[in-house]
Amino acid sequence: MNGTSQTLSITEKVGYALGDLAANLIFQTLVTFLAFFYTDVFQIPAATAATVIFVVGILGAFVFTPIIGLVADRTHTRWGKFRPWVLWTALPFGALSLLAFSTPSLTGQAKVTYAFATYSLLVLVYVANNLPYAALSGVLTGSMAERNSLSSYRFVAVMVAQFIIQVLLLPLVLILGNGDKALGFHNTMTVFAIIGTVFFLITFFTTKERIVPTHEQKSSVRDDLADLARNRPWLIMLSVTVLLFINLALKGGMYIYYFKYYLSETQLATFLQTIGFNRFIAGLNRILVGIGLTNFQWPKDAPTSAFSLFNALGIIFMIVGIGFSKRLADRFGKRDVFAGALFVSTLFLLDFYFFSPNAIGFVVMSYICHGFFYGITIPLLWAMTADVADYSEWKNRRRATAIIFSAMLCGLKIGLSVGGALVAGILAYYGYHADAAAQSPDAVNGIRLTVSVLCSLPFLVAVVLMCLYEINKPMELHIEQELGARRLEASAAS
Repeated sequence: MNGTSQTLSITEKVGYALGDLAANLIFQTLVTFLAFFYTDVFQIPAATAATVIFVVGILGAFVFTPIIGLVADRTHTRWGKFRPWVLWTALPFGALSLLAFSTPSLTGQAKVTYAFATYSLLVLVYVANNLPYAALSGVLTGSMAERNSLSSYRFVAVMVAQFIIQVLLLPLVLILGNGDKALGFHNTMTVFAIIGTVFFLITFFTTKERIVPTHEQKSSVRDDLADLARNRPWLIMLSVTVLLFINLALKGGMYIYYFKYYLSETQLATFLQTIGFNRFIAGLNRILVGIGLTNFQWPKDAPTSAFSLFNALGIIFMIVGIGFSKRLADRFGKRDVFAGALFVSTLFLLDFYFFSPNAIGFVVMSYICHGFFYGITIPLLWAMTADVADYSEWKNRRRATAIIFSAMLCGLKIGLSVGGALVAGILAYYGYHADAAAQSPDAVNGIRLTVSVLCSLPFLVAVVLMCLYEINKPMELHIEQELGARRLEASAAS
């Protein structure tokens, strides 16, 4: 099998990408709305919500992820190592997503226990699904150019999911719940669970594992862990991933508060009217009423509409950035393009501290620019992790794809838990009160500081770390050529 063609069909790339769309319908909801759901919908105190998010995230990072990584690398079925995990977790993922965003009639400690239990199980199944799914990209093909292409397909799907969550989720919650946010979240997550399950099945049936370790490459758990400890590119990617997801959780979780409590509602309404958004929505509502969908009209709340538009434009330009990613990486190498684009995107985040509550146009333009440059980096993070798996095989003559990719999931969980807990923790520290008509100046300043300065710090540290990452363009080509020759020899010998 190692000697088969390493070229991927469009069907396989699309089928693989749908798995990330399915996972990100839930993941993006966790990043953007979990703190909001716990504090404003399920009515858990902000400090308690921060504890739940942090503890479960640490469990996911340091318990669930290493165990799943080690087990997945030692999975042997007629379908391969990693594809079966996508199949096995499809239904549990959907069911637990629905339970985690449900609001049963509980009070006090019972409510906290329910949140902790459902979030823990969801994170466990998420890891069991997404770690093998991510590792699958490292065994679909040995071609780094094909991996760059696969990553671009994959992260267009991620951006579609992000668009759905950040732009449409709040309106869907209000529409499907008829104004009741608790019912709206339940009904919306039901739809996502069904769609996600179907997409995971498509991923399973349309992909094929081509890179299969030879018998000589089999290793013990001790060997795998020793290889990781000596693998500096892996350690750097782990650290970078932690930092990136701290940023994503911080800004994703805090933007909704930024729009609700910092930006001027009057100016948001004026901005929407000036750019023609209100006319567009009025026309959309007339169409919905005309076909009998009277309950599916867009909400009239200005912060909700402006927040959706803000996210929509950012995501559109992230997709544009993703479109440039492969060409830039093929020419200059993943490392240099990733570090450069990440640095420029950070500058546009810092701008948010200097904007007044009335500067709606500048807020939107800054986020568009941030989205474009950050979009360039999105496919490269995962493609570089596949390169690290190749680097480990090249250096140690043993391949342990899933445990290498555990860096990504471990870092993701640490970043998500730290960033998500920081959102709730910062709100609690600055005296935030859920559903208050207006927040204190301290609370508003905490929100403003978080979406600018605090969000920028993880990105800046990640840029510095990339200077220590040794897999540049020449090394990428050298590793690919040498591993290709080894696999051909192994295939001929077998």
